[in-house]
Amino acid sequence: MDGDHSIVTKIDQGKNYIFNSCLFAACLLIRSGIFICRVLFVDTMAQWGEYYQNEDDPEQEEGEAPQEWKYTGRDSLIFLVDASESMFQCMEEDEQSPFEMTLQCIRSVYTSKIISSEHDLLALVFYASREQNGTFKHVYVFHNLDTPGARRVLDLDNLQKKSQKGFDELIGSSAQFSLGEALWTCSNLFSDVKLRLSHKRVMLFTNEDNPHAGNGELARQARTKASDLRETGVVLDLIHLRKPGGFDVSLFFRDIVTSVEDEDLKLQVEPSSKLDDLLRRVRGKELKKRAQARLKLTLGSGVTLAVGVYIMVRSATRPSPIQLYRETNEPIRTKTRWFNGETGSLLLPSDTKKMQIYGKRQIVLEKEEVEELKKFDDPGLVLIGFKPLDKLKKHYHIRPAQFIYPEESQITGSSKLFTALLIKCLERQVFALCRYTPRRNTPPRFVALVPQSEELDEHKVQVTPPGFHLIFLPFADDIRKLDYPEKVQANQDQVDVMKKIVQKLRFPYRSDAFENPVIQKHFRNLEALALDLMEPEPIEDHTLPKVEMIDKRLGSLVDEFKEQVYPPDYNPEGKGTQQKRKTAEGSGATEKKQRMEISEAELRAHVTKGTLGKLTVPVLKDACKQLGLRSGTKKQELMDALTAYFDN
Repeated sequence: MDGDHSIVTKIDQGKNYIFNSCLFAACLLIRSGIFICRVLFVDTMAQWGEYYQNEDDPEQEEGEAPQEWKYTGRDSLIFLVDASESMFQCMEEDEQSPFEMTLQCIRSVYTSKIISSEHDLLALVFYASREQNGTFKHVYVFHNLDTPGARRVLDLDNLQKKSQKGFDELIGSSAQFSLGEALWTCSNLFSDVKLRLSHKRVMLFTNEDNPHAGNGELARQARTKASDLRETGVVLDLIHLRKPGGFDVSLFFRDIVTSVEDEDLKLQVEPSSKLDDLLRRVRGKELKKRAQARLKLTLGSGVTLAVGVYIMVRSATRPSPIQLYRETNEPIRTKTRWFNGETGSLLLPSDTKKMQIYGKRQIVLEKEEVEELKKFDDPGLVLIGFKPLDKLKKHYHIRPAQFIYPEESQITGSSKLFTALLIKCLERQVFALCRYTPRRNTPPRFVALVPQSEELDEHKVQVTPPGFHLIFLPFADDIRKLDYPEKVQANQDQVDVMKKIVQKLRFPYRSDAFENPVIQKHFRNLEALALDLMEPEPIEDHTLPKVEMIDKRLGSLVDEFKEQVYPPDYNPEGKGTQQKRKTAEGSGATEKKQRMEISEAELRAHVTKGTLGKLTVPVLKDACKQLGLRSGTKKQELMDALTAYFDN
């Protein structure tokens, strides 16, 4: 291993970036009390990478110890939409009304939940409505709290098609309403659910910043009911829309929405006036940040803090097919039972043993002994030392990284110590080298904790969260030295032409600008089937090259490149076999070896000794052809034909 690989083989104990110095500085920062941890996760963290456990989760892998998760159950979300007249007013002629944008946004969440989280519960409630279908006046429950489905998406589509006139005929608007009663309705919807709920959230869509301006009693009732919801664990989010004169959160809703750390920064977001902006805000709030694991980070003897491990990005895949019973169309649940092969009796878990052959002996192990053999260490992160960031090479990447974040609820003071450690690592441009054991029965890995600072956008909303990226480091045998073949060196003219081509075809790359066309087509087909559409919605494959734009940008550079690199008679559409042969002959390459013929006496000797299988298939085929034997193409068939010939 060279110098670049020293990180995966040994720890340099002589560096100045040692544990004691950083820990001492962290403790000073904590004692001084001048650093307050303000760590907010970016709202758009991908839900696909979150690992959690509910009643519908599959069983854990064999030998894996059960872990304790903070959240169990199903997620629930209620859309509470203002149906007053102001929601149907457009500020510009070609602009959608706030109510139309809200319905499109809710429909998008419905369809995404069907794909990503089909077990979550959703509901839609209108307040400030003329009609009612429950206990309270001017509150209309359009959808009860239940799993999303195609029927609900069709209901929203029909509601959008009816426009304001159709909505007035069906539900209508009213100026006499109570927001407190609307919140009470949401509380009743949560109470009516018999399932265990992990997250309970209410999203309030409105463009009225002071709904009870002239009635202090109704305003007091709304604040009281919002406080009651917070005490029961319900999170109330405000999705405020644009209105003439601007939306002032401080007039009423600052006391209504759920107050979390630095919520004041979130409330300063400009009201949504476009559908894309509204979708981004709603998706960011409705996605939950669940930890894949909650572990202890040990900095030294007696110094421990709690961190959560998160997966920031995960590749989207098509869901696996589900087997259905033909008569009832219900999912088939499979169960495995072990039986004794001799007696046919059912085997209990205590009747089965683990066996390993070693030295021609069968070693029988109990289940507890197997679990003990698999256990290396308790789950957690143990700090080993610190290294400069330039020691972390790009070719050390062997699997997707994870992200760690403090868990104040597990160990008090974790946020302050975590922030102090993060600040010092950023100042000194170092990363922390740790031993990482994610689960009880998994082997430990060496990881690098790369610090990341917080980034805010122009609205003071967090874009990048502060924390450490957990980079998995390779072992020594994971890095190989490759012998590259000799490459043809390009001359300077060819390099100059290619530089011009690269410069012409450069464009800013964003990973979220390219969708997987296979997955998009799959879900469009499912959507068309579920919603009874005549044909699926067409998709645009952004991965295909834009040939016309490329030809327009390059112009004559393509012909110039061909003249510099390829021979005059080069045909890109041909197979190029003649050119390859000429190149091989000119470069002195060895010609293809001719098949070696074998005599009949040698064949007879191989048959007598039983070594006919040592010959290759081409040799056996030529031998059968010389002897005029009919046989198949497989090696055993050729050997049988030759053996029968010489035996007779």
